Amino acid sequence: MRGPRIAVFGAGSIGCYVGGRLAAGGADVTLIGRARILDGIRANGLRLTDLMGGDVHVPADRLGLTEDPAALATADLVIVTTKALATDEAGAAMATHARPGTVVLSLQNGVSNADRLATTAPAAKVLAGMIPQNVAERTPGHYHQGTEGSIHIANDPAFAPFAAAFDASGLPYALSNDMPGVLWGKLIINLNNAVNALSGLSLAGQLSQRGYRLAVAASQREALALLNAAGIIPARVHAIPTRAFPLIFSLPDWLYRRLVSRGGTKIDAHARSSMADDLALGRRTEIDYLNGEVVALAAKLGRTAPVNARIVTLVRAAEAGAKPLPADALLAALKP
Repeated sequence: MRGPRIAVFGAGSIGCYVGGRLAAGGADVTLIGRARILDGIRANGLRLTDLMGGDVHVPADRLGLTEDPAALATADLVIVTTKALATDEAGAAMATHARPGTVVLSLQNGVSNADRLATTAPAAKVLAGMIPQNVAERTPGHYHQGTEGSIHIANDPAFAPFAAAFDASGLPYALSNDMPGVLWGKLIINLNNAVNALSGLSLAGQLSQRGYRLAVAASQREALALLNAAGIIPARVHAIPTRAFPLIFSLPDWLYRRLVSRGGTKIDAHARSSMADDLALGRRTEIDYLNGEVVALAAKLGRTAPVNARIVTLVRAAEAGAKPLPADALLAALKP
């Protein structure tokens, strides 16, 4: 009896890493993505490394590699890893090519992607998911996991046929009965993405400076206050409790380093945010689906979110070519 066929739609850094790990575990995986990404894999195979020292190689001939979304027609499970900007396009591809009842798992940044996919592809069975790991492309075909964490997947019977493939992959995952809380918990942490992109530094380099951490803490405090007003409880999705992030980010450097070294999430020198990658490549960022979601929530509540609104404006300027900001300049820009 054949195993499930898995297609990764929008295979960039995250999609190649997840799809590659599933293929290394024996799953039948097709990566659907851009020619630049796929050509690197065709030439070099797929190498997957991580901060714990793991090093896995998947030969190109063990993978389906295509730019054509028609490959969705044979998939039992579709893992969507596009940017949130492309969610509606992904849903349209599912509606056109995927068989009715195909299970679709969203592993995207933001809180609304699964709902948007379900709207644009109503015949699919859409599950919300969340991946906390940072993955960066080192060289063509080589993807490196630079932070720790477990994938969260909605606890739904539709996932059961694919659990064995995830088990064999070695990817840590957990089934959740509170995906809205998980997604908001991840978004609170992802508010660091914009600050990292504005800094021009690696994640480790940016987080080593208290000024940048204070900027993140201000955006997180604002978001947490709005979530409290909306009755939304962000779940704990990392070693550090979600509501503790603003306090920990505000600590002096020496105390922050000591605390993180004793129990925080590990970050290696190669990790950087996906938003920083987008700026480096001259692409539009997901700012509307991260800090912009906080601004939108504030509007729904009849409130404002000035810190996050200013960060959105600064990222828009960076998209237009503005240079990275030193920490003191960023903090000054966030003041009323």
